[in-house]
Amino acid sequence: MPRIEEYESQDALGLAAWVRAGEVSPQELLEAAVARVEAHNPALNAVVIRAFEEGRKAIEAGLPEGPFRGVPWLLKDLHAAWAGVRLTSGSRFFADNVSDHDHELTMRYRLAGLVLFGRTASPELGLTATTESTLYGVTRNPWDRALSAGGSSGGAAAAVAAGIVPAAHATDGGGSIRVPASCCGLFGVKPTRARVPSGPKVGEGWSGMSVQHAVSRSVRDSAALLDAASGPALGDPYWAPPPARPFLSEVGADPGRLRIALQTRAFNGVEVHADCVAAARDAAQLCESLGHEVTEEELTIDRELLSGATGLIISANLRATLLERGEQLGRAYTADDVEPLTFLMAEGVKPREAADYARAIRTIHAIGRQVSGFLERFDALLTPTMATPPLPLGRLSLSRGDLPGLLADLARTIGFTQLFNASGHPAMSVPLFWNGAGVPVGVQFAGRFGDEATLFRLAAQLESAR
Repeated sequence: MPRIEEYESQDALGLAAWVRAGEVSPQELLEAAVARVEAHNPALNAVVIRAFEEGRKAIEAGLPEGPFRGVPWLLKDLHAAWAGVRLTSGSRFFADNVSDHDHELTMRYRLAGLVLFGRTASPELGLTATTESTLYGVTRNPWDRALSAGGSSGGAAAAVAAGIVPAAHATDGGGSIRVPASCCGLFGVKPTRARVPSGPKVGEGWSGMSVQHAVSRSVRDSAALLDAASGPALGDPYWAPPPARPFLSEVGADPGRLRIALQTRAFNGVEVHADCVAAARDAAQLCESLGHEVTEEELTIDRELLSGATGLIISANLRATLLERGEQLGRAYTADDVEPLTFLMAEGVKPREAADYARAIRTIHAIGRQVSGFLERFDALLTPTMATPPLPLGRLSLSRGDLPGLLADLARTIGFTQLFNASGHPAMSVPLFWNGAGVPVGVQFAGRFGDEATLFRLAAQLESAR
């Protein structure tokens, strides 16, 4: 018989199997997770909104017979509305915002049997690659508490890496699943654009660049969670190509001999740290040892077009969000409501024309076609996940006084990830390498549009080999 003390030895599917077998109860699992929040959160600051009683009440009311029945689950404090629970987006401007409805994804998680019991930290409105905010403070990396846990899903990653939960909800608009996964030694997939619905109140995030999924300790959890979350919902503006079979069925399936391109030069041209290059080359050697064909070849993107288009799209969406919040509150937002860089981004987009926004959308669609053309010749593209190991806390904060330094550090963090948000292709960060300081350094594999299946097959093979 398993003991609840062995909670951290299992992934989410393993915990659900315990519940199905009657070996532990959902109540026991929830209290084990709560105990770990109480033990770890003072040092890490990963869970910023506690909803323990809501979790207990959900169990008492009866849980659906889903694949994750009884497994404790944390939602990120961004996007995923939860009726009756605060959704602050890490911002003072939204500090007292209580959702009046459930996000489509929240409902799907409940149907899968997950027990929602809190929210994890996000930087303000998910705008940077660390998890630090004026509202909640800093979230620390469990591997080294002086370092960032990544962002914007750093709270989720810290909670999973610390053993509070085996997997957690996360979002990704420029690398916000993959960067924290890299920083915290986890597995993280950014799904294909529109794989996971954004409704009911939003059709897409950041004009299709932002998507939702999870960070996890196991590949199979990620696949099964994507099965539970994916598929079109009523009113979606467009849908991702449907998979041939459940993603969980791909875990353990033979990937065959894959053609993999290796690239260690960042798409935005920033210098890449030697540890990150070493991680990618180590992964390439592992892939070759597993029978795959690895070729060094670069996908060259116009970095100025990519940066200009994504910056405009994010800033325009940010300003719309702040204006809508101001309408709810009956007043305009001010510099005192948000962090300095947030305010600069929102104000800086005001002089731009509607035509500029339309051209930015056309630009990212053209970039998507370019990426698709490159991947016609390869099954996957292997890169470092980040151009730097995890950075010290404070370097990526939206309130950092040195704006040029902040932007330079941000470019090093998302130099490999942001491209695939613009193009819409699936990409995953895989934990295969730790540097000399004992800090994880992830590697990224990007796949063809709609082809998470190949990524899951390869990830499972890599997981088994390492």
